[in-house]
Amino acid sequence: MDAIPTLYTERLILRPLELADADGIQQQFAHWKVVQYLNALVPWPYPADGALTYLRDIALPAMAAGKEWHWSMRLKSAPEQLIGNVSLMDEQDNHRGFWLGPPWQGQGLMTEASAAVTEYWFETLGRTVLRVPKAAPNIGSRKLSERTGMRLIRTDEGDFVGGRFPREIWEITREEWLQQR
Repeated sequence: MDAIPTLYTERLILRPLELADADGIQQQFAHWKVVQYLNALVPWPYPADGALTYLRDIALPAMAAGKEWHWSMRLKSAPEQLIGNVSLMDEQDNHRGFWLGPPWQGQGLMTEASAAVTEYWFETLGRTVLRVPKAAPNIGSRKLSERTGMRLIRTDEGDFVGGRFPREIWEITREEWLQQR
């Protein structure tokens, strides 16, 4: 498996996750505004060793196996500060996920990060379709999907940290993505 590269956008550095990111994740992730619409597998209240356990037992082994690609998000203007995470997963109907610390939400940073990893998904990994599940009440995530040319293909229900919500599956094909570029 090739090493996961560091990716760059206009304002961001996306660096492959490493064990040393545990403290930064722990500080930014354990907020209701961050986790409420994430998969119910995320423990809440978030344990004091939640980030370390996640990195050591889930993310880093999946990265090493070539099944998941995880990046920490950092501003170019403050590269020492982890502000969020963006991920790609080789799972059915669940290919991209992300979270961003509350102080950085609403600034278009996740649009930049998502564009960079979507390009990686289609260009580097050679995938033909990108599907993203989300809790329907997560308006910010829905708007990002709409802005980036994704379309809603299915709805059902899902269990999230904040409870059971309608769940939407959004999709964009490689061909659709290429037409937008």
